[in-house]
Amino acid sequence: MAGARLADELRRRDPDISITVVGAEPHPAYNRVLLSTVVAGAMTPESTRLHDESWATEHDIDLRLGSEVREIDRASRTVVVGRADEAGETVPYDALVLATGSNPWVPPAEGLLEDGKLAPGVVAFRTLDDCAQIEARARKGMPVVVLGGGLLGIEAARGLAGRGCLVTVVHPVGHLMERQLDPGAGGVLARTLGKLGIEFRLNSLAAKYLPGDGLVLDDGTHVPADLVVVSAGVRAETSLAVKAGLTVDRGIVVDDALRTNDPRVHAIGDCAQHPGTVSGLVQPAWDQAAVLADRLTGANPAARYRGTSVVTRLKARDVDLAALGDVHTDVDCPDSEVLCFQEPSRGRYAKLVLRDDRVAGAIVIGAPDAAATITQLYDRGIPAPTDRLALLLGRALPAEAASPADLPSSAVICRCNTVSKGQIVSAWRAGAETMPQIAEATRATTGCGGCKDAVCGLLDWLGASQPQPA
Repeated sequence: MAGARLADELRRRDPDISITVVGAEPHPAYNRVLLSTVVAGAMTPESTRLHDESWATEHDIDLRLGSEVREIDRASRTVVVGRADEAGETVPYDALVLATGSNPWVPPAEGLLEDGKLAPGVVAFRTLDDCAQIEARARKGMPVVVLGGGLLGIEAARGLAGRGCLVTVVHPVGHLMERQLDPGAGGVLARTLGKLGIEFRLNSLAAKYLPGDGLVLDDGTHVPADLVVVSAGVRAETSLAVKAGLTVDRGIVVDDALRTNDPRVHAIGDCAQHPGTVSGLVQPAWDQAAVLADRLTGANPAARYRGTSVVTRLKARDVDLAALGDVHTDVDCPDSEVLCFQEPSRGRYAKLVLRDDRVAGAIVIGAPDAAATITQLYDRGIPAPTDRLALLLGRALPAEAASPADLPSSAVICRCNTVSKGQIVSAWRAGAETMPQIAEATRATTGCGGCKDAVCGLLDWLGASQPQPA
C-alpha cells in the first residue's frame, strides 16, 4: 500500500521521474483496511484494489509483481531484483524507498508452526491470499478461534461470525483493543460483539495447538476449533535493511525527512520507525508518502514528517467505534477535563478528554453522530462546544461545522481510503455528481461506509451551490 501510494504521489508531482515499483505479492496494490470486509463476504478481492490493471502502463511506471529486492548494494547504489528461483537483475537507483511493511507475529504456542510455517488449519490474517484461505475453509457452524483481540482480530472475528462460524477470540489482555480502548470501552465492545455470537477468552494465552481439535490454553482449558486465525500483532519487515547495514530497532529508523542512516535510502509505512508514527495503521503511511514525494521530486524540499494524528475506526458490521488521541487518561486526572458515559445494555460508550478546551482524546461506541463531531473537532484543533454533555451524546455541532462549506479542503471525509473534501469536490466538478460516481472516482464510502452521510451532505451542498438555469 505505502509503495503504491508513493508512486501515485511522485507521478502527481512529476510526470517524467523514473519510477520502479517491486512487490513480492502477485496482486496489484490493494487496501488492507478492507480485508475484513472481504472475509465477511461483503466485498470481492478485486474491489479492494488501489489501482486498475492499466495503472502502471498509463502512468509509465515499471511495476514488477511477484518479485522482490533480494540485495542492496549501497556503495554502487544498485539492487538485485527477481524471484527467489532466479538469478536476479541488477537495477540502479538514485533514491531507494523501503516500503516492506510488516509480517504477522505468531504466538509461541506449541504446534502453531511446523518447520517455520503455519501448521495445517492455521491461517494468518494479513494478505489477500490469507483471505482466500479463510474463505475457502470457513463453513457455517464451524468452530473458529481468532488469536488476538486487537483491531484486526476483532474485524476478522466479526467477518467470520457474519459467515455463520462459531467464533471464539483468545486475547492475552483483560479487555479488547487495549491500545485504542480503556477497560470500560473494551467491556462494552465485548458485550456488543457477544450479542452477535462471538465468545471471548480474555487474560488467556494459547499453550498448544491440536490440529483438527482446537487449542489448549495456559489455564489448561480447551477451546474447540477447526480453523485458527492468527491476528496477534505484526513485526516490521526489516531483514533487507539489516542485511544492507541500515540502522534498525523495532523498525527501520528514519528521521523527519524519512531518511535512514544512508541519505539515499528512505523508509515509509509499517517497516519505518519514526517517533510520531503509530504502527499498523494506514494514515501515517499516506502522510509519509506525501512528504517523501515532495522531497524526492523537489516540489517542496523543506517538507518534513512530524507525525500523524490517528483516528481509529473499527471496520465491523453492526459496530460503530471510533478512538482517537489520548484515550487512557483517567476521569480524575487534574490536568484534563474527562467526561465518560456508559450504557452497556445498548452498546453505547463515550469518553471525551479535553485539554485547553480542545479534544485530546476520545472513545465513542454506538454513537456515530458524536463520533463525527468529535473527530472533526480533533482534526481541526478548534475549541469544543461549552455544552459538553450534548457533544458527548452527539447532540451538538460546533458552529464552525454547521455547513460543508465551512470544512477546509484538506478535511478527511473517508478515512478508510483517505479521501478529503477537496478530492470529492474535484471529482464532482469533473462530472461525478452521484454517490456511485463519487465512489468510483474517489473510493469514498467503499470502506466501512461510515462516511456516507458526510458524502451525501457534500453532494447536497455542491448541488445547491450550482447555478440554476434561467
